[in-house]
Amino acid sequence: MKYIICDGTFLKRNNGVYTIINSETRQIIKGSYGVKEGVKDLMLFYSELKQAGLEPKVATVDGNTQQIKYLQKVWSSIKIQRCIVHVQRQGLSWCRRNPKSTEAKHLRELFLILPTVTTKQQSQDFIKGVYAWEKRFGIRVESSPNRGWVFSDLLRARSMLLKALPNLFHYLDDPKIARSTNAVEGYFSRLKEHYRLHRGLAKHNRKNYFQWYFYLKQK
Repeated sequence: MKYIICDGTFLKRNNGVYTIINSETRQIIKGSYGVKEGVKDLMLFYSELKQAGLEPKVATVDGNTQQIKYLQKVWSSIKIQRCIVHVQRQGLSWCRRNPKSTEAKHLRELFLILPTVTTKQQSQDFIKGVYAWEKRFGIRVESSPNRGWVFSDLLRARSMLLKALPNLFHYLDDPKIARSTNAVEGYFSRLKEHYRLHRGLAKHNRKNYFQWYFYLKQK
């Protein structure tokens, strides 16, 4: 099993589930209740999979830095594919629906284009567009004394895109690589809908409930 999708979701407050699925078959490889996306829980989660023989080649993930860090710590040669849906969603949120500044307007256009990239040529054009934006606006926004909340979000959008750029388009090299985590998010939607029918579960029974769900509902 060489291609995986990793994601977690909160159910209530700090209680959540974390899941890895096979990106080709969309089947659950491992899911667990109560896993927090921090060093202790993620290291244990990944290490158990490694000990069981899992050696993934590529992992499709959202932008959680802890998740990426510990995937690479457990599997040093793993390639990371950033979820383009997460990148676009967060970028558009930081740029705003109707940005006032020229910098944000142009950056927003790049985020809007991102999901339409389906060829090598389009990816090269997108990367050129990012570098053109950076050449025109990057130094100016980075050196600006403006630190208002709208401008700060523009800086966050810029930083996220530049960091994600090297890992945005691996899916163009191999069709088995998932370009988004949508498959896991769809699974979580069904899980939450089912869980709402059992909200009266005692706390000590919840872990067993989710293990049962992961076992019976593998897609």
